Amino acid sequence: MLRTLRAFWHDQRGVALILVSIMLPAIIGFSLLVIDMSRANNLHNDLQKAADAFALAAAAELDGSAGAWARAERAMDKLVKNRSYFSTADVPTLTAGQPGGSLNANSAGNISWKFLKTLPQNDSSAVTSTQYADADKAKGEKESAYIQVTVTPTGFRSLFPASFLTGNAADNAFNVGAKAVAGFRSSVCDYTPVFMCNPYENTSITGGVTLEQAAQSQQYRRRQIILRGDGSYAPGNFAFLSAPDGNGAKALENMLASSKPLACYSRNGVDTEPGQNAGPVKNGLNTRFGINTGYTGADYGPAVNVRKGAKNGNQCVKDNKVQYETDVSKGVGLERDSCHIAGNCTMMGGRMGAGDWNSSRYWTVNHPSRGALPTELVGATRYEMYRYEIDKNIYQDKAVGGETGIPACGTPVTKVDRRILYGAILDCIALQASGVKFNGRSTGLPVRAFGSFFLTEPIKDGKNIYVELVDITGKGGRGTLDNFLRDEAQLYR
Repeated sequence: MLRTLRAFWHDQRGVALILVSIMLPAIIGFSLLVIDMSRANNLHNDLQKAADAFALAAAAELDGSAGAWARAERAMDKLVKNRSYFSTADVPTLTAGQPGGSLNANSAGNISWKFLKTLPQNDSSAVTSTQYADADKAKGEKESAYIQVTVTPTGFRSLFPASFLTGNAADNAFNVGAKAVAGFRSSVCDYTPVFMCNPYENTSITGGVTLEQAAQSQQYRRRQIILRGDGSYAPGNFAFLSAPDGNGAKALENMLASSKPLACYSRNGVDTEPGQNAGPVKNGLNTRFGINTGYTGADYGPAVNVRKGAKNGNQCVKDNKVQYETDVSKGVGLERDSCHIAGNCTMMGGRMGAGDWNSSRYWTVNHPSRGALPTELVGATRYEMYRYEIDKNIYQDKAVGGETGIPACGTPVTKVDRRILYGAILDCIALQASGVKFNGRSTGLPVRAFGSFFLTEPIKDGKNIYVELVDITGKGGRGTLDNFLRDEAQLYR
């Protein structure tokens, strides 16, 4: 009997069953926790993807122009729908809505959003009302650079029986939400390091015409504008941006002369740099007209069409040797607006013409064998005339005085239009009112748009650049600058 009891006492068979029985609740509980965490993570992942998609769709519309808020709402409403799984609401479809586009913070469908002008310096810091775009729609849309989207939290019920342990049924349920912040970044590359003060910022001196309206209308694009680099920052003036090659006179001249300046600039903010205006600009830009300014090589060739009303025809002469026709019956370049010729322009402090250049005389003198001005060129801009000569292959025609558009210095550059000057357009009046000092280095200045301007003639006096507006980036543009643009919406949080 004693031997039997001793044997039973030392017998370990079946002990695993006892241990499993003891540990089974813990094993089951841990398994349920793993399943719950996976389900909750999947739910949060679905919600986060929805928040990200809503934010990115909206951010792509924040270009600083009128109607940006309404377009952002429409993008969220029409472009994004996402389903979430494992919530207490079965499999809901996450949607937005269009409550009107008039508020800087609103909600619709399953989401709420806030339009932001800035972000906190630290990612760990919460967005506060100080980051909100202005509640005034006109101001707020202009400064909206980001959007914060919050998905309405949805209920999640766990399998793990926490309520069994606590006696509180609510312990088995909690809410899962998601939040995302996205912004719109528009940049240009291969741009010259130049900015212009918006010539159409003060609409009281432009006849009520805005920059966007001017870019869309042939009538206003014909207006010849004098860009001046005289150290003041009124509409129509120009100065320099911080350039990767430096802002010394020679570096600036080189970038202005090059057909591929290695510089990229963001619409969110550019850095200005004080620099010398007259010398670098004249030498750099006149290279594009087939004038010998000392630059050689494939990247520094002239434009295909360099007709400019030169008296000495197509000779390759140095800058200070160029003579221009004084007899308009023998040769003219793309003539100035009448008030620029007479010196009595009134718009923009005398620097904007009325767009009434003499296109008929230009055609008659420079294409004497081709009859009257073609119908399609009636009312054309100077740039359209210039392009017509290239596209129809008639820039080789001899003017009455003998000049053609064929450059005599260097091999023409064909990969870009050399008579287009690219630059950032800043609202200098508003920036100065906000405290910006342009006479020194300024950083992070917002860009109204990036623009292209046609150089209507070489720089003759070393100071003034005569141009026509060709196009701008953004909603008011005509799409000719798309090759330069790098538009992207990106997540910041």
